[in-house]
Amino acid sequence: MDAGPRPVRTTCPYCGVGCGVIADVAPDGTAAVRGDPDHPANFGRLCSKGSALADVLTDEGRLLYPEIEGKRAGWDRALELVARRFSETIAAHGPDSVAFYVSGQMLTEDYYVANKLMKGFIGSANIDTNSRLCMASAVAGHRRAFGADTMPCSYEDLEEADLVVLVGSNLAWCHPVLFQRLMAAKEKRGTTIVVIDPRRTATAESADLHLALAPGSDVALFNGLLAHLWASGAADLGFVSGHTSGLDATLRAAEAIRFAEIAAATGLAVPDLVRFYVLFAKTERVVTAFSMGVNQAADGTDKVNAIINCHLVTGRIGKPGAGPFSITGQPNAMGGREVGGLANQLAAHMALEEPADRDRVRRFWRAPRIAERAGLKAVDLFRAVADGRVKALWIMATNPVDSMPEAGLVEAALVQCPFVVVSDVTRNTDTARHADVLLPAAAWGEKDGTVTNSERRISRQRAFRLPPGEARPDWRIVADVARRMGHAPGFDYDGPAAILREHAALSAFENDGARDFDLSGLAGVDDRSYDRLAPVRWPVRGDDSPRLFADGQFYTADRRARFVPTPASPPAVASPEFPLVHNTGRARDHWHTMTRTGLSPRLSAHAAEPAVEMHADDAAPRGILPGTLVELRSAHGRMTGRVTIADGQRKGSVFVPMHWTDQHASSARVDALVEARTDPVSGQPALKSSRIEARAFAAAWHGFAVLRDRPASIPADYWALARAAGGWRVEMAGAAAPPDWTEFARALLPSPASGLLAYHDAASDRHRFAAFDGDRLAGAIFIARAPLAVGRAFLAGGLTTAHQTPAERLRLLAGRAGPDTPDSGAVVCSCFAIGVNQIAAAVTSGGCMSVEAVGALLQAGTNCGSCRPEIRKIIGETARREATPVRLGVHAVGD
Repeated sequence: MDAGPRPVRTTCPYCGVGCGVIADVAPDGTAAVRGDPDHPANFGRLCSKGSALADVLTDEGRLLYPEIEGKRAGWDRALELVARRFSETIAAHGPDSVAFYVSGQMLTEDYYVANKLMKGFIGSANIDTNSRLCMASAVAGHRRAFGADTMPCSYEDLEEADLVVLVGSNLAWCHPVLFQRLMAAKEKRGTTIVVIDPRRTATAESADLHLALAPGSDVALFNGLLAHLWASGAADLGFVSGHTSGLDATLRAAEAIRFAEIAAATGLAVPDLVRFYVLFAKTERVVTAFSMGVNQAADGTDKVNAIINCHLVTGRIGKPGAGPFSITGQPNAMGGREVGGLANQLAAHMALEEPADRDRVRRFWRAPRIAERAGLKAVDLFRAVADGRVKALWIMATNPVDSMPEAGLVEAALVQCPFVVVSDVTRNTDTARHADVLLPAAAWGEKDGTVTNSERRISRQRAFRLPPGEARPDWRIVADVARRMGHAPGFDYDGPAAILREHAALSAFENDGARDFDLSGLAGVDDRSYDRLAPVRWPVRGDDSPRLFADGQFYTADRRARFVPTPASPPAVASPEFPLVHNTGRARDHWHTMTRTGLSPRLSAHAAEPAVEMHADDAAPRGILPGTLVELRSAHGRMTGRVTIADGQRKGSVFVPMHWTDQHASSARVDALVEARTDPVSGQPALKSSRIEARAFAAAWHGFAVLRDRPASIPADYWALARAAGGWRVEMAGAAAPPDWTEFARALLPSPASGLLAYHDAASDRHRFAAFDGDRLAGAIFIARAPLAVGRAFLAGGLTTAHQTPAERLRLLAGRAGPDTPDSGAVVCSCFAIGVNQIAAAVTSGGCMSVEAVGALLQAGTNCGSCRPEIRKIIGETARREATPVRLGVHAVGD
């Protein structure tokens, strides 16, 4: 008798919201995914990416076996080589000649073992993480203000606040479930939302006030707010005098810039500035949530402290519905910070610069040594690889050739590094191709451990499927190398539960309450309890842990919070050669470098190629038309993408999503453009303010194809490849036409393929091809001088359906569905594959004038809700278009 699916509770591997997931595992090992209704982060909700997790439970593209110099090897040989080369390098050149670069994709137990090996047994702090690119400025700001990397807020605070200020955070796309919780609170209790962002994002569309400030002017804005709060009598004098220090110097720095200068620096209208300042001053329950738009800046730490200063002066911290809230980007960025995964940290929130903390950690670990100074932060680490100071590098669960600034130099550094090890899930990444040793790691759904979300909540990730091939969990790989380096007693773990027990015990070791991070309540957890561990927010002390900072006590030496002066930086001066500001960020349905989301056709349908968002006033003088291709150039590199002209894009700024790599496009590594400027305190790169120039891509032809098989190569100057159900879709363009279009088509089409249909219009230089295997489409290719207006969704769908009649095949060759099958248009709702044309038709024909009405008719927006801001915008644009008279000659329709 079929026992039915086995439910396994786990945690989503995407953003820092940390949503609970239930994997329903069928007897044949396949799994369906749904939100966990009992998890306190999401209460059953999932975003488009989380909803599609079952789509990416595939072994396709996996690294299955250890490899040495591109050839399969056994685990023993590979591990022995890694241990020997690292040991030899340390013996010859010292501990600082080796380094680890790790990732917020790792579980806390993985992170802990890697940090312990590097800092306690190798004796160097040369271990940094890609969280340096995300949250390092928040860490530095917390430590300056609170004495520790303490995040004081919870998700409930967003729901209990009367005013939520979102700074540099496109919450609707980057943390969609949290955004839906906020929107539900707005509907229920009238929460006011202010969005501070140069772009009019999907989040800004739902705000009561959008402050489209000039890039880099956040410190001036919040300094002005601090001065206003003091001058208007909004300060909590009792809290300031009893629980803080440093206000006088901080006020002097804030008051050094006058109101008119703030308006000029931010580019904001005076009424909007006044409205924001008054709103913040008069509202007691205020949460200021910030993310990458704050952190990824050369003055990111000052931005963080400028925000915290405003909460300290009003005493709006440690209370329900009030506080500064750093929203983390990765699933375990917080867990990595807890174990000391950054190069300037020790484990359990202890300070690398404090001799007593170093001694405490060394004694607890019984380590032969301990790192005595901060290691190389990410940008400096790869510079040290480039100049030969670091001679052996181990990269775990991340893709720095694409994600690091000045990515071209990072790739060059790996090419010349004497020994590079990469542990990863995916075989073909832009980083893995430069590895001397590849080690196959277990992926989400295959490994056990814990992660910590943005509100300090620790949740379990649980395995529900076997790793393919010989893949192993990261903690085991690192521990096996440590044992082979002669450190067996310190790494004799029998599973992740043992690692968590040690991590918890270290947090409690000689902790008299002076340290915020305390997991003493988990130090005795046995394997059975670990397996059943329910989500819990730290500190975990075995009692009801109080709200952090509720008693006005902080983690500085005098237990007072520190105001930190944050002088506003002068505005950046535009370069004649590079007059535009380049801003990077996320697309709604993709994640990092798409090694996971790129496997899903429905996620790829929303954004199938690299996009470049420009203001019309920047595009027009450069001859750049909507929907065409544009080349972006900086002093460090180039990339090419498809232009979207957006009214919500600030003039002088260009936005490009971060996700595309050489695996998915011809020239789309956006971080190749980015200058490696860093914040002087945190070491975090300024990924959102590089100087660039744009020009139209001189295309002689444009092409679109749907193909059953991934082509080995694409003979085009520009191409972008994306998953489609049943195959692939390809956008193409070239600077010159090939000599023979038929030969061009045959090079792309699968072989063998029969039944080739072709259409050529020599006058307009249009060419179309469709090839079939029996009644199945093997591929269709469309070529024209201008960007093609073909039914992309219709054609992609043709890969999964039978085409038996000549009429059906000719319809494919025409590139458009017939009147009986309207073109759905670009996908808006990924959960139900609803396109923009369907939504517009629901407005014009169905009378749907609200998101709820569209959802009732089409289901769009009724699952994860990520697309609701886009649906709302389409409704408004369609209604305005319908209301505008269309003039025929001198008469208007309806006259």
